Amino acid sequence: MTFGGSGMCGICGWVDFERDLRDAGDIVRAMVETMACRGPDDEGLWLAPHAAIGHRRLAIIDIAGGRQPMTAEQDGRPAAVLTYSGEVYNFREVRRELAARGHAFRTRSDTEVVLRAYLEWGEDLAAHLNGMYAFAIWDTSREDLLLVRDRMGIKPLYYYPTPHGVLFGSEPKAILANPLAERVLDADGLRELLAFVKTPEHGVFRGMYEVRPGQVVRVSPEGMRKRRYWRLEAHEHPDDVASTVKTVRGLLEDITARQLVSDVPLCTLLSGGLDSSTITALAARELKDQGRGPVRSFAVDFTGYTENFTPDLDRATPDAPYVHDLARHVEAEHTDIVLDSADLLDRSVRAAVLRARDLPIGVGDMDTSLYLLFRAVRAHSTVALSGESADEVFGGYRWFHDPDAVAARTFPWLSAGTPHTTVERLFRDDVLHMLDIPGYRAGSYRQAIAEVPVLAGETGRERRMREIGYLHLTRFVQILLDRKDRMSMANGLEVRVPFCDHRLVEYVFNTPWAMKTFDGREKSLLRAAAADLLPGSVLQRVKSPYPTTRDPSYGLALREETRARIRAEDPPCPRLIDQDKVLAMLDHPGGGTGQACRSALERLLQLDSWLREYRVRLDI
Repeated sequence: MTFGGSGMCGICGWVDFERDLRDAGDIVRAMVETMACRGPDDEGLWLAPHAAIGHRRLAIIDIAGGRQPMTAEQDGRPAAVLTYSGEVYNFREVRRELAARGHAFRTRSDTEVVLRAYLEWGEDLAAHLNGMYAFAIWDTSREDLLLVRDRMGIKPLYYYPTPHGVLFGSEPKAILANPLAERVLDADGLRELLAFVKTPEHGVFRGMYEVRPGQVVRVSPEGMRKRRYWRLEAHEHPDDVASTVKTVRGLLEDITARQLVSDVPLCTLLSGGLDSSTITALAARELKDQGRGPVRSFAVDFTGYTENFTPDLDRATPDAPYVHDLARHVEAEHTDIVLDSADLLDRSVRAAVLRARDLPIGVGDMDTSLYLLFRAVRAHSTVALSGESADEVFGGYRWFHDPDAVAARTFPWLSAGTPHTTVERLFRDDVLHMLDIPGYRAGSYRQAIAEVPVLAGETGRERRMREIGYLHLTRFVQILLDRKDRMSMANGLEVRVPFCDHRLVEYVFNTPWAMKTFDGREKSLLRAAAADLLPGSVLQRVKSPYPTTRDPSYGLALREETRARIRAEDPPCPRLIDQDKVLAMLDHPGGGTGQACRSALERLLQLDSWLREYRVRLDI
C-alpha cells in the first residue's frame, strides 16, 4: 500500500511587496537550515520578485515526485507555489474528486492534491482536508500568500508581519534567522511563558504570531486578513450510550486504518494506559488483516523505576507491567527504551531539547526523556502513532473529576490542589508585581470562556463540563501537541495523533458529560469502545500521566548545578531572579529534590540558558 505523504517537514518563507526577493536566496536558505532536523532528506527553494519560499523534507514516499516547493501550472504558466508540512489522510478521495473536475496529476503525493485543491476551491480548500498540516501557498496571479493550519493545531505555523509583507515558518527559529525579525521578549511575552495557558495566536516573541488552529491567514498588498474555517460548535447529541460507543469504535477503526498507511517503517508509542493501548491494539488488528504485522511498539522507562515505585497523587502504578501485558496480548514486537539520570542530565541533550522547543517552556526531564525516546524510535521507524489527546477528548485528567477544580473559575489544570509549579516563585517581587501573572491567567480564562459554544437552555453541570472540555481542546491540548511535535521533529520522526481527528473530536465534544462518565469512571466511552481489544489489567487501569524519573540523584544534580550558577560571576537572569529566594530553596532541608522544587530549578536553568544562548533581549 502506498501513501503520497510529504512527511513532517519544515516550511518557511518571506513575502515583501516592495522588494525584489530574487537576491534573498542566502537569507531564506539560512531560514530553511534552522529546520534541518524537521526535514533531513531534502531541501528546496523557490524565488520570485516578491516571494521567497523554502522547504525541508522528511520523505515518506514518492521521493522525486513529492519535492517542494511544488508549483502548479495553468495555461502553461505557474499559478501557485506550495510549501507543505503534514499528512492529508483523505487525499485519495480528494484526488478522485479533483480528477473528476478535470485536474491532471503528475505525482502520487498528497502535496500535489493540496495544491490542486487550492486551484479548485481557493482558501476554502481546508474544509475538504482530513489530516494534520501547516502550509503556505503563493498565488502567482494574485500575488498574495495564504497560510493554513489544521483544525486541531497538530502542526505548528508562525508568522511575523513586516512593514511590507510577512515572514513565516514552522518554528520561531526559522523566522528569527531573518534579520528583519528581532529576538525581543517583552512583558507580555514573559507572561505567556510563565502562565501555562497557551493563548491562541500568541507567538511569545514580540511581533510574532501563531496561526490559530483551524485558521487561514491571507497576506496581500492591501494587508492581512484572518478567518477561521473551523471551530468547535454545539449540537444536540442524538444517540444513546450503546450507539455512541459503537460510533466511537467505528471512528477509531477508520482513523487508525487511515493513519497506518505508510511506505516507511511504522510503530506505536505505548505507555500501558487506555489511550495508547487502544491505538496499538487497533493497529495490531489492522496490520494483521493487511498481512503487514506484527505491530512494533516502543515505551520509555527509567532504570529501577518499577522496582522502586511508590504511588503518589498523580501516579498510582508504574507503566512497565501494563505495557508488557498489552504487548503480549496483541503480539507486538515491543522495545523498552530504558533511561538513567546520566542520560537525562546530559548537557548536550538538554541543549538539543531547548533548541527544539525554541522557548524555555519545557517540563524538565519529561521533555528530555521524550526527546531521547523519539531519538531511539527513529533508529527503527520513521512514523509513530501516539495516544496523545484522548484525555482532552474523553475527559481523562484527574481534575475533570475533582469538584473543586471544576468549580474554580480558572483553568482546571491551574486550580487549587492541582500540582503545577513554575519558575515564577523565584522571581523578584517587583517583577512579579509588574507581570501580575494571576491577572494574566484570569484574562486568558475569561477570553476562553467567552468563546465556548453552548446549546440553547444548556445550564448547570452539563454546561460547565462543556466549558471544561472546550478549555482542554483549545488550550491545554496545544501545550502537549507542541511538545510532541518539537521533540519528534527534532529527531526527524513523524508522530501521528489519531485522537485529534476532527470527526472524533466534534462527536465526543457534543456527547453529554453524563454519557462520557456512564460507568462512573473517567473515559467511559473509550473504555467501552475498546473493551474487546485489551487485557483486563489495561482496561481497568487508572489514568497515569507521562512518567518522570524518581531517582533522587537527578534532583541533587540539579541543585548542585543551580548552586554553581548562582555563585558564578554572572548569576542567572539578574533582572528577573531573586538570588536570595533561590539560595533559600537550595538551603532548605531536601531543597531541590522534591518534585515542586525540582520543577522550579529545571525551568530556572532552562530560562537562563535560553536568554544567554539565544541572545534574547528583555524589554520589560
